[in-house]
Amino acid sequence: MLLPIPDVLTAAQVEEARRILAAAEWLDGRVTAGHQSARVKNNTQLPEGSEAARRVGEMILAALGQNPLFITAALPLRVFPPLFNRYQGGESFGTHVDNAIRQVTGTAHRMRTDLSATLFLTGPSEYEGGELVVEDTYGAHNVKLPAGHMILYPASSLHHVRPVTRGARIASFFWIQSMVRDDSQRSILFDLDVAIQAINRDHAEHSSAVQLTGVYHNLLRRWAES
Repeated sequence: MLLPIPDVLTAAQVEEARRILAAAEWLDGRVTAGHQSARVKNNTQLPEGSEAARRVGEMILAALGQNPLFITAALPLRVFPPLFNRYQGGESFGTHVDNAIRQVTGTAHRMRTDLSATLFLTGPSEYEGGELVVEDTYGAHNVKLPAGHMILYPASSLHHVRPVTRGARIASFFWIQSMVRDDSQRSILFDLDVAIQAINRDHAEHSSAVQLTGVYHNLLRRWAES
């Protein structure tokens, strides 16, 4: 499931995040790449654990915790501390797949990466190129969203970032371990939850709402891990 999530951050939060990131030190992005990814990765990145990454990351995590669409779609169990990258001057990231397991820097904790997320911090008019291209069974999908918006997609997807030929593309990226690891099962639960919300909104007294809610939770009970 490839899902845009609008307005994760407000305009004021985006402005504050960019102010913090503008004053930070950026390093070669290959420091966090796996062996395969390092050969095709060409960008700069905020050091993991830096003060700037921590401050903006906490802002993003707090916003995600209050975002119903994200919670419904991802069913998050764990969220990797947000990372930050920048593309400019022709930089790009060739086709790759994200590592299945990530270790949280400075801890012994490892997590499975079921979903990948990119949260855009610069708007489409601020740079040329830089599209995130995600491949699935239906083809390649170009993603370039407004600042503050996020794209959520299976971490198993092949994807790449096209060269940025003007301006700078700044984004946060991170991974989610879902309570439901299978993407098709998450998609079923997402569609069912959206339908239940529509029934509750438009036909609140209809008895089907309770029955469908029961089906949703029984499926979640069957498929969820903790």
